[in-house]
Amino acid sequence: MTPRITRALRMLSPHPWLGPASGPGRPPSGAPRRGPAVLRRGAAAAVLAALAAPFAIAPAEAAPHPPRTGFETSHGARWTGPGEEQTFLGAVDRGSDRVAVERIGTTKEGRPLQLVRIGKQRPATTTVLLVCSQHGDEPAGREACLTTLRDLAFAQDRATRAFLSRTTVLVLPTANPDGRAADTRGNADGVDVNRDHIALKTAEGRAIAAVVRDERPDVIYDLHEYGATPPYYDKDLFVLWPRNLNVVSPVHGVSRVLSERYVRPAATRDGYSSGHYGIWTDPVTGDPIKQTAGDGQERILRNASGLKHAAGLLIESRIDALSEAEKADRSLNQRRRVDSQRTALGGLFDFTEEQRARLRAATVLSRAAGFADRGPVYLGGADNDPAGPGEILTDPPCGYRLDAAQYAGVKDELALHGVRSHRDGDGAYVPLRQSARNLIPLLLDQRATYPLTYGQANTTC
Repeated sequence: MTPRITRALRMLSPHPWLGPASGPGRPPSGAPRRGPAVLRRGAAAAVLAALAAPFAIAPAEAAPHPPRTGFETSHGARWTGPGEEQTFLGAVDRGSDRVAVERIGTTKEGRPLQLVRIGKQRPATTTVLLVCSQHGDEPAGREACLTTLRDLAFAQDRATRAFLSRTTVLVLPTANPDGRAADTRGNADGVDVNRDHIALKTAEGRAIAAVVRDERPDVIYDLHEYGATPPYYDKDLFVLWPRNLNVVSPVHGVSRVLSERYVRPAATRDGYSSGHYGIWTDPVTGDPIKQTAGDGQERILRNASGLKHAAGLLIESRIDALSEAEKADRSLNQRRRVDSQRTALGGLFDFTEEQRARLRAATVLSRAAGFADRGPVYLGGADNDPAGPGEILTDPPCGYRLDAAQYAGVKDELALHGVRSHRDGDGAYVPLRQSARNLIPLLLDQRATYPLTYGQANTTC
């Protein structure tokens, strides 16, 4: 189907950093690239054709000068600073009645953790959550999120308005503000936020968990960057869905559809190469030769998303400059990284629009599956790595008992995970028969890899 949302947003945001028509080509291929005026004319024609209908299209009424990021005003020479981000978000909030900016937490160093809401929350709307730059030294996803939320806020074309009437887009534009300010992978304590989606010890991880619990997103889209190892591992974009074996089949399947039928084809259409995160491939045949990352561990957001009933996707743009043009001009490298992320976001939005019914059915089925209280729970393994006999609870317990000290130590984390428990004497009892069934043993079982505590399994139902 025609990617209407992608084209509409590209018409609105002509990327002023692309340069004149005779300027540099797209770094990955070195091919000449058309200038902004040509892109605008071509995109406008495509959008008008895609949106042709028997009634008139209202003229654009966007603000004459929507705000721009520091990355945009510098033509990609530098990343948007923390102060610039706050000014930018404030301007978007004031300038668009579609947008609300909410402070959902505070980092150790006192920086705000902010959630941007675009579109009205209505019954049966689809909710998409963008988590941008959990690793502070991976800034391209953040820049893509900032410009994309601005474009959604000010777009007046019919396709985007219709999309936002059926979709709530939530954006955590900087999921690790202290790390971004310091240009470090971890937060102010050196903790990798993307390894904290089970323990929830960081302010950043707790804020994300609260949003997932309260907003119940249908899709969680996690934007990162990676370091290449040519010639085996050097695509412009790598993607990966939840591999954890406890993700129910409908959510696992729709996550792969998002990856293979939307995001990767969107990258291909825009001239970017793509592959599967963590898989090295033979540069001649393209065959996989080894896996170096991308497993099923539950503490990573990509997998935690599926465990919490959302279609999930990890996106990784390549940091390294491989072309001579990018090596000579850092801004070319940085623009390519951001533009490839924006291209992938277009694939996400087209998926959301076109697969809305299938997506909603998958998330509803996932939430209901735990109440059936049937089937094994896997403490290890992945969709491409079968769990060993010692990693399978073939007959899971009915629940877990926690003594008073254990419960006091983990009750807040259980609540953030959306796990229901009830008082049992001085302690508490956590039944498996609930929406979070497949997550609970990963939190409380004595054989779990990253448990919150070791509960006492109750086998008498």
